[in-house]
Amino acid sequence: MNYQEAIQYLESFINYEKIPRWPYKESLKLERIKEFLVYLGSPQNSLNCLHIAGSKGKGSTCAFISYILKEGGFKVGLYTSPHLACFRERIRILEKKSTEISHKLPEEFEGMVSEEEVSELVEKLKPSIEEYNRNSKYGPLSFFEVYTALAFVYFKEKKVDFVVLETGLGGRLDATNVANALVCGITPISYEHTQKLGNTLAEIAYEKAGIIKDKQIVISAPQEKEAELLIRNRCKEVGAKLYKVNKDLLYKKTKKGFYVKGIFERYLDLKTRLLGEHQLANATVAIGMAEALRFFDIYIDNNTIKKGLFNTVWPARCEVIAETPFIILDGAQNVASSKALKGTIRENFSCEKLILILGISRDKDIKGICEELKDLADIVILTKADNPRATTPEVLSQYFKEKEKYTTQNTQEAIELAKRKASFKDLILVCGSLFVAGEIRQYLKTKITI
Repeated sequence: MNYQEAIQYLESFINYEKIPRWPYKESLKLERIKEFLVYLGSPQNSLNCLHIAGSKGKGSTCAFISYILKEGGFKVGLYTSPHLACFRERIRILEKKSTEISHKLPEEFEGMVSEEEVSELVEKLKPSIEEYNRNSKYGPLSFFEVYTALAFVYFKEKKVDFVVLETGLGGRLDATNVANALVCGITPISYEHTQKLGNTLAEIAYEKAGIIKDKQIVISAPQEKEAELLIRNRCKEVGAKLYKVNKDLLYKKTKKGFYVKGIFERYLDLKTRLLGEHQLANATVAIGMAEALRFFDIYIDNNTIKKGLFNTVWPARCEVIAETPFIILDGAQNVASSKALKGTIRENFSCEKLILILGISRDKDIKGICEELKDLADIVILTKADNPRATTPEVLSQYFKEKEKYTTQNTQEAIELAKRKASFKDLILVCGSLFVAGEIRQYLKTKITI
């Protein structure tokens, strides 16, 4: 089986990332992935996992803790979703090599599983997948479930020291929740996927907090009251130990970077390449997770944490991909993330005019996102990703009635129009969807520098 055949096979499974509406509780069956993994020898049970859920910042937090562990000399499996340009971004192994130059910025997606390894894994798992699907009482496996199983098998074969898992959707029913993690991180919870996760913060938090299990250590970002209460009650229910940012851990921005008072130590003059004050909260959750490993006799020193945070790379999160004019990509796809992005842009950049390229998936709070970003833009270019979930630009247009605006039918058309409209003192901001950011990022990477 070659790589294209492997990808074609993976894409034959139902992929909820490409379907606008589907029944959440009826479609996601944790029993299904658990039962299938038994066919494979339950590889997840032999892995030391750290598990992260939340509405925003979970990918960045996964990146932070992974790079901290890498800097500590550990071999780290990193499983994230969705991807920007290539499936293989989702499965990576980070490890410190003796030949690394400390001042060199790490690769954007270092350690991706290779095409050959994907082909071998799919070929090896295919008989088990086919057998399971013939006999399953819970229905056939989904794309995400197959890919999650593939990741567990891969990480076990590669003998990684730790696996950092980002939940896909929610947490309680997510395929990653078959892992019994040592430490859990809960990033800020806000309104998202309300038609699936619930219409209140408490309902959404219930799904997110479903990753918390018996006797775990849990590090939580600052939360709204309803979410905080739900997380606290879940920890009491299962006997997990909860540490909260802004109570048990503190962070503060300083002239030299930022400062964190952790569970055990103080961390001075910290720096990260990821822009935005919200990233300081994400980094603090990651520091808490690193410190929590002490309860398992794993000590990560102050300098390792400092270096790991600075070396963290996480593309399309307020990423400056070009200058003169600035082109910034961000995957903000809910109201809270859009608000944080707006603050980050205003705090870190100045420009004569801001050109907003916006595309949003149909299952998002379209009105809320548009209202949040509207006053940031001088010119609005509306577009859509090559994804069945994408909202049409014409639908988005109604939220920008008083703006100079343009509709485009694909992301390539949108960025080329923005470049024609922009002078060297302007800023082009691409956001609203990771799919949109990923497509434009991939397109620009293949072009000559602007």
